[in-house]
Order: sequence, then C-alpha cells, then structure tokens
Amino acid sequence: MKLGGLELESNLFLSPLAGYTNLPFRLTVKTLGGLGLVTTDLVNARSLLEKRPVAYKMIESDPREQPMSVQLFGGVPEEMRDAALIVQERGAQSVDINMGCPVKKVTKTGSGSSMMKDLGATQSLVKGMVDALEIPVTAKMRLGWDDENITAPDLAKALEDVGVSAIFVHGRTRAQGFSGNVNLEGIARVKDAVSAVPVIGNGDVTTPEAARLMLERSGCDGVSIGRGAFYNPWIFKQTEHYLRTGEQIPEMVFEKRVELMRLHLERMIEFYGEDRGCIQFRKVAPWYAKRFGPSKYFKDRVVRFSSMEEFDTILGEYVEWRRRFCDDSGELLVRYRPPEQYSSITDRAPQDRIKVPKGPVEKW
Repeated sequence: MKLGGLELESNLFLSPLAGYTNLPFRLTVKTLGGLGLVTTDLVNARSLLEKRPVAYKMIESDPREQPMSVQLFGGVPEEMRDAALIVQERGAQSVDINMGCPVKKVTKTGSGSSMMKDLGATQSLVKGMVDALEIPVTAKMRLGWDDENITAPDLAKALEDVGVSAIFVHGRTRAQGFSGNVNLEGIARVKDAVSAVPVIGNGDVTTPEAARLMLERSGCDGVSIGRGAFYNPWIFKQTEHYLRTGEQIPEMVFEKRVELMRLHLERMIEFYGEDRGCIQFRKVAPWYAKRFGPSKYFKDRVVRFSSMEEFDTILGEYVEWRRRFCDDSGELLVRYRPPEQYSSITDRAPQDRIKVPKGPVEKW
C-alpha cells in the first residue's frame, strides 16, 4: 500500500493510544511483522514549539520501527504547521492530524473532534501543513460530532481537495465516545465521498476476522488497530496472513507471550530508565496477562513492582503457580473459545472486551 510517496509493508496501521503507543510498544509490535505504519501518541503541537522535553521524548524514533508517523493535535494553524516541520526535521515519515479525540481538554482548544464542526477552517489548517511539508499529511477523524452532525464525508472530500494523503475514520461519533457498535456503513460513506485518497477504517478490530469484515462491508482501503494491538501484539502478523491466504496463524503459546512481555519491559527500561519504565509497565503487563488463562495471582502483584529483578521474581512465581491449571504438556486444562472463532466486530468474548472511559463523554 502507498501513503503519498511511502511504500508500506501492508494496509494495516497502529492507531495512536494516549499513554500507550510509545516507542517501546511501537517497536515491539512492528518487529513482529505485518504492520504497515506505526503512529505515536497524540502530541501537543504547542508543546513541541515550547521545546518541552516530554513532547520531544514522544516523537523519538528507531529505524527498526519505521516508517513512523507522528500524530499532532492543536487548533492554531501556524502552530500545527511549525510543529509538523519540527517533526519532519526529526525524521518522521508522515504527520497525522488528530480530529477525533473526544476528550474535553482537547476539544475545548479547537482541536480533536471539534475540528469536524468547521470544515472551512479545518481545510485551511490542513492546506497550510500540506503546502509546507515534504512528507505525507494524514487526518484521523470520527464520523462527526454527534448523530445530527455526520460531517466526515464532507470533511474527507474537503481534505482530499487540499492534498491530504489518507483519511483515518473511527466509525463512531464524538458523542458516542467508545459506546455502541462501530458503524461500518458510516465508514463506507466516507469512502464513497472521496475519489482517490485512501480511507483507513478504525474501531473494534480485535481479530483478523473483524478486520476482514471492516474491509468488506465498508470498502475501506486499510484497517487501523489500537486497543486490539495491546490485547494481542501479534494481531498485525495474523491479520496480514489471514487477509492474504484465508488461513489462520495458530495463537501464540504462553511461553512466547511471556518472552515478548519481558522484552517489552526491557525496552521500556532502556527508553525511560528503570524507575519510570517499571512504573509505566504496571499498566501494560495486565494486558499481556489477559491471554495467560488464570492470571489474578500475577496481575495483583505486577501492578506494584519497581525493578526488573522484582518483575522476574513475580513472573517466576506466577509461572510455577500457573502449572496447577495445566496438563503434562503445559496446555491449560480449561480452554476458552479462541478469538478466531469470532467473525463479527460485535461478536466478542468477555475476555476480549477492553476497558475504555465511562460516563458522559462531556466529562472525559
């Protein structure tokens, strides 16, 4: 697949997840295969212009993860343009504009989902970035502000007219937050509204079958996966293989999941230092444990560890404890319905449901 002048390995993309899609995670999923383009956490454009160390840490990259896109948010055209130039100078291969974040602290600044309410101003902002940059500019949006304001088709067409290289569409409105089902027909309307620019669908893709269903029902050109990648880092490799051959790659065994989890932690410590890396990994390790089978013994302790040595102790004791639930070959005695048996985006097992913010979206 092509994104502007970029040749991608596949039509599968890693969605930005605030606080999660840092360099260690991006590198971890990219090296597993099947992933076309990774994207950073959403980065405040003004923070880059103010030279805040945290913002510059967020856009650090590694040749092994590239091509890489940096997602920016902001509502001031000049700031977005100048921040994008910084990102380009720092080696990013693409810049993505966040037009989908529903969180109040983002929308109140005129960025995120609020950009879908004024198509003229948003088109002008994007044009300024496209004209100033040599790398592709893409946009990530929702279907609209709410059910009465489904503006994504018109906005996508307006952005195509000023040279955007791809449109990413989360199949929900801003008012929905993460509730309800992803609207594949809504994504299809965005695809129908443009003439040539690629449209990438997003939302509720946690299995290869769900990716295929999104592609078939919406007609989109690619699929972007966020929370599903944290639940299963191999999803890109599995999905690419499934879309190409129609065959399923067997699920990774427990030992491989443990090996990857520990490698991920090593990268976190290398990138952030042991103290911060371990603290940040406390919210990551339970995601890996979702596919360990019985894991409460592990999760209750791993949310408090503070060193690699302590993590290894917790992990070793958990592996020994887990053996009581396995047969002589190491397989769990009680097996769950495997994810590949779920063919619909909305047909998900309880263990596949991923926690998201709750309550009225206005309070997020």
